[in-house]
Amino acid sequence: MPKLLIVATTALFFTEFLLPYARHFRRLGWQVDGAAAGASTCEQSRAVFDRLFEVQMSRKAHDPRNLLLGLRELRSLVEREGYDIVHVHTPVAAFVTRLALRTWQARGRGKLIYTAHGFHFHPRGHPLKNALFYALEWLGARYTDYLVVMNEADRQAACRLVGPERTVYMPGIGVDLDFYSGRRVPPEAVARLRESLGLGPAQPYLLMIAEFIPRKRHRDALEAFALLGHPTAHLVLAGEGVLLEEMKALAARLGLVRRVHFLGFRRDIPTLIQGAVATLLPSEQEGLPRAIMESFCLGVPVIGADVRGIRELLQGGAGLLHPLGDVPALARAMRFVLENLEESRKMGHLGQERVKAYDLRNILRLHEELYARALGKPTALEAV
Repeated sequence: MPKLLIVATTALFFTEFLLPYARHFRRLGWQVDGAAAGASTCEQSRAVFDRLFEVQMSRKAHDPRNLLLGLRELRSLVEREGYDIVHVHTPVAAFVTRLALRTWQARGRGKLIYTAHGFHFHPRGHPLKNALFYALEWLGARYTDYLVVMNEADRQAACRLVGPERTVYMPGIGVDLDFYSGRRVPPEAVARLRESLGLGPAQPYLLMIAEFIPRKRHRDALEAFALLGHPTAHLVLAGEGVLLEEMKALAARLGLVRRVHFLGFRRDIPTLIQGAVATLLPSEQEGLPRAIMESFCLGVPVIGADVRGIRELLQGGAGLLHPLGDVPALARAMRFVLENLEESRKMGHLGQERVKAYDLRNILRLHEELYARALGKPTALEAV
């Protein structure tokens, strides 16, 4: 039985993105374990993984726990359990894991794979932050068997870091086309949602689903909505994070309290999307954002910042791009979708066609092929 260890900084990343991978490879007969901060108390993950291990790590690159505790714990775990593949996600966890396993990897004890969900160095980033994260990636590159990336800009960067032969492109982390389907969202569910928000039939809403952290730029969305000045439109913000209270205070200062809805963490994402006129993603940095793919599944148009990852998904008329940080341009895009419903529907339909390439089943198949390649086994194509 092959053994796989999936590593992330926090268990929240498991529940948001990686549980389908653990389920899939267990069904194929693998032992699939997980290691992350908070793993031991994550009930959703415990129901999916074979075993979970607590590792003391933080998303903050400068947190001393990463090197003082996380590094030692990961090294001990992997040496003890004898995994065939260690697959790590998120940049801080990736650096700590690769540093911890540098001798393990060099001795050929197993294969180390890293999926970059959007490198944290990018053209719009702060020079010092860019330098820090590029240095971490450069140092970790020598201990990486395969580096998985999700957009063209990151593919070029990965080729410089590890070489083209160890760079693997995959179209995102995958989206469950069956789950994010209009067939699963009955009209009465959307009606109940609108009622809970206090919205009448003639009151459309724009939707943003994102963690309240600086790089998602909720401030841009709020300021653009205030500039929009549409008399009946509302703005719905779903998610949690360190900037939540600050953004609530900003909404109050902008006079938007009655027309901006802070929903917190939600499990009814398809219903939220189905009821929206458009979804928003004004982020400054993304890999290949699943939030856009989820919107595509339901035929709802997207307004996004013109940055890597978002640009690749929205190009060719599948959505509206605005220059990063350009609040007036974002407001104009909001106005367009509110006042041109037929054109907006056409963008949504184009997105529905485009999202088929990002089906979770396809991404799982690509992971099967990557793992077979890493273990020196023939892929499905090679076996024919």
